[in-house]
Amino acid sequence: MTAERPQSVLFCCDHNAVRSPMAEGFMKKFYGAETYVQSVGVHNDLEIDGFAIAVCAEMGVGLARHRSRSFEEMQQWGDDLSSFDLVVALSPASQRSALELTRFFHLTVEYWPIMDPTGIGETRDQKLNSYRQSRDQIISRLQQRFGAPRTDL
Repeated sequence: MTAERPQSVLFCCDHNAVRSPMAEGFMKKFYGAETYVQSVGVHNDLEIDGFAIAVCAEMGVGLARHRSRSFEEMQQWGDDLSSFDLVVALSPASQRSALELTRFFHLTVEYWPIMDPTGIGETRDQKLNSYRQSRDQIISRLQQRFGAPRTDL
């Protein structure tokens, strides 16, 4: 079921290195600048993942310039969590953090269980396939939630 797009969305996952940057990138590609979109992690201990960059580039989404950040850094850099209309958690840990950090704010937290591809596969092709599965799950959830991508971008 599609719903009206919120004015601002924050995607979050464990490290802001794979799932949440992918979701941020595809949200921007599909729906343009009509929604303010950011991503964040529970931790900031990893850089953007090379496999995530590769599978998003296959579909025209560039992630190479993404810089990972945590909830704490986001707030230090001036993004107020309460200014987002919707927080989408893509992992159980990020859901717990989002619910804890937003308990005093009037905003919606949704949980989209997206597979963590980082430990799956031994060969490069196997790893790329697991990242593609996560990417495709994100794309499917975006379209279910927000409708078909805009074609005029």
